Amino acid sequence: MAGGPMHSGESVSLGAGERVNVAFIVLIVAVATIGGFMFGYDSGVINGTQEGLEKAFGLSKFGTGFNVGAILIGCAVGAFLAGRLADRLGRRNVMIIAAGLFLVSALGAGAASSSVFFVCARLLGGLGVGAASVLTPVYISEVTPAAIRGRLSSLQQIMIITGLTGAFVANYVLAQWAGNSTSLLWFDQPAWRWMFWMQAIPAAVYLIALMFIPESPRFLVARGRIDEATAVLTRLFGPTTAKRTVGDIQRSLSADHRPRFSDLRDRTTGRIRPIVWAGVVIAIFQQFVGINIVFYYGAVLWQSVGFSEGDSLKINILSGVLSIGACLFTVATVDKIGRKPLLLVGSAGMTVTLATVAFCFASATLGADGGLHLATGTGRIALVAANLYVIFFNATWGPIVWVMLGEMFPNQIRGSGLAVAGAAQWAANFFISVSFPPAAANLGLAITYGFYAVSAFVSFFLVRTLIHETRGRELEEM
Repeated sequence: MAGGPMHSGESVSLGAGERVNVAFIVLIVAVATIGGFMFGYDSGVINGTQEGLEKAFGLSKFGTGFNVGAILIGCAVGAFLAGRLADRLGRRNVMIIAAGLFLVSALGAGAASSSVFFVCARLLGGLGVGAASVLTPVYISEVTPAAIRGRLSSLQQIMIITGLTGAFVANYVLAQWAGNSTSLLWFDQPAWRWMFWMQAIPAAVYLIALMFIPESPRFLVARGRIDEATAVLTRLFGPTTAKRTVGDIQRSLSADHRPRFSDLRDRTTGRIRPIVWAGVVIAIFQQFVGINIVFYYGAVLWQSVGFSEGDSLKINILSGVLSIGACLFTVATVDKIGRKPLLLVGSAGMTVTLATVAFCFASATLGADGGLHLATGTGRIALVAANLYVIFFNATWGPIVWVMLGEMFPNQIRGSGLAVAGAAQWAANFFISVSFPPAAANLGLAITYGFYAVSAFVSFFLVRTLIHETRGRELEEM
């Protein structure tokens, strides 16, 4: 069971004659991971709209970077607030709030009449993305058995990439229908505005679907709602396992008070707990390897080295499809191979592929149009290396970091730990995304990608030192 594919009709034995209700678990996980889809869509929709934003709002390169990266400020705040709010209001209720923010942001960003209006709309969307990014994995980890938790938690990354790819496809189709991203489409509105409005559809689906899934049983126990928690766990795992699990959760919380931020410090030493530093480090380095440069600036990047706008958007779609395939590999192997080995393989693979991309960009020449150009053979090598990098990331660091963040913290500090690690992740994302346009323009693509390669190299040793395997362990054992 642990290493093979999982089907919705499959049941998993827990002993004592009871079997997991896999169909129900898959159903609620599917709903929860729509948050991952919205995370991906809201992040990826900006890719292909930059020209429209620059023309509509008269943006400089720094202004473009800030408008692109504005969502990430909201993400950092949303991730920080969501972990603690989830300890007070519940995982599901905060996800419902996030879904509402997605909907408002989609409508507002498309209708923006100024850069300030647009940034405000994207900040609201960022609050939703940040909340969904930390709550989806923790919700999944709290409603799934340890034997299949890694596989189900990995679905978060698949949905993130599916959302990114969905945004790329929608942007490409809308640009083709209109002629290009700045041409008029329906109701005399440019295509780039419709690219934002399209995300209102999945946002509405997410909002409605969340009304039909249960609250996390671990949150219910923490709030003293034992009967409700027992009912949810009984439906998931059967009455005997439900009773035992409620007891385990109560025992894990009984020696302590309700969760609070001060729990992140070790009461004996007064220092931040090592597990918190481990979570923050893997969250930051997930972004320092530069993955979102591919997803946020992919179209601009490939155009800068000679590809047409249409071909650049197709490359984005190819990267998305390869990412989904890589994530499916992780789903099939994460509960068999483990988390730490996959992270180490990913660090090594990303180091080599990013170094190759940096080397290729170092050979780019300046064309008559003032843009960079790669020789045909070098361009192909860069394209292959970039897509291999995407595969390595999405088979390892992409899904595994979210799996780890959802399960590595003890019950007492899960909300607070996720708040800090999630905020650090989005702060790093903001730094990398906003710094890319000026860094690429002033330092060059070779040095910029060289930094990402060095970060991948460093991440290998950080994983070896800080990360402990969590495969097969119940949350109460963490």
